[in-house]
Parts: sequence; structure tokens; C-alpha cells
Amino acid sequence: MTSCCREPEQRAGALCRVEDVPDGGSHTVSAGAQSVILVRRGEAVWGYLNRCPHFSITLGAAHGGVLTYEGRVMMCAHHSALFRFEDGQCIEGPCQGAALDPYPVRIAAGVVYPA
Repeated sequence: MTSCCREPEQRAGALCRVEDVPDGGSHTVSAGAQSVILVRRGEAVWGYLNRCPHFSITLGAAHGGVLTYEGRVMMCAHHSALFRFEDGQCIEGPCQGAALDPYPVRIAAGVVYPA
């Protein structure tokens, strides 16, 4: 059997499938030369450049993943700064009041794309 439609992973410009981002967790992807953190709560997905505003280093731990807590905040593995999912605002840590750089995304047919 053949199909006229490509799988989501093969769609031009797709970052990933929504299901690749754990509900309440994070998934890091490459978007061109940029590392992007995607976080998800239910059907909502937000994207941010993977760069802490404190020292301009990635937020990831040694395994490359970005830690999350209670499906609400991301944590910088280097400085323990906490950033809200919905706006990237630092609510605790050395860069409190600063925010992650947004990477706008959109969802179509269960696939996450740059907006």
C-alpha cells in the first residue's frame, strides 16, 4: 500500500511531533544552527532558544535534556534558575526578572513547526 502523505518527521520545516515533547516536560531540537527547547503542557507547546540569560550557556544537563519541575518550570542545570513554561520568565535564581528568548512555534496536525 502506498500513501500520498509523508510522515510528520519528514514534513518540510517540522521540528518534531507534539508527542515527542513529554507532557509536563521538555524536548531539545535543532532549528538550523540554533538549539531550541520545546516544553509542553497538555496541548500547549512553547519554544525558547536554549540559552540561559545569566551566562549565555545552554540550560541542559550533562545528558542534554532540560530539567522541568511539576510541568510548570524549566531549570537551568548550571545555575538552578527557574523559567516559566508559558513566557520563559525567570522566577527564581541569578537572572530573576530576565527571560529566555522565545522561539515561536505553531502546531498543525500534531506536528510542531516554527511560527
